Amino acid sequence: MNRRVLIIAGALLLSGCVTTPVAAPGGAGFDLLEPLYAAVAGRDALTIRVASNGCTKKEDFAFFVEKTPAGPRVAFGRKKLDTCRSFAMGSTELSFTWTELGLDGRTPVFVVNPLVAWTGPGG
Repeated sequence: MNRRVLIIAGALLLSGCVTTPVAAPGGAGFDLLEPLYAAVAGRDALTIRVASNGCTKKEDFAFFVEKTPAGPRVAFGRKKLDTCRSFAMGSTELSFTWTELGLDGRTPVFVVNPLVAWTGPGG
């Protein structure tokens, strides 16, 4: 396990991750990252779908990019809790441009956050 990934994961946990962590096999440390419902690599940006109670904004998230020989790895974590109250669980999409991430968008990128199934409101 790369120490930088573990350090950023720990920092993201301390910043107040609002969703329930998802266990990763073998204690890999990925259970400390924000679970994603989806990640889509588009022409201009990387878009992630995350849990939201209605107030989640892009500014509430931090990202970490590690460039490796196999390709860049990106991790996302929540900096601020979504304190809105909603009667049903929801989600929102957040887009981070390739420029913001410091990547060119033409090469493969690895998202290290766990992916979880969206079960919809009340699911």
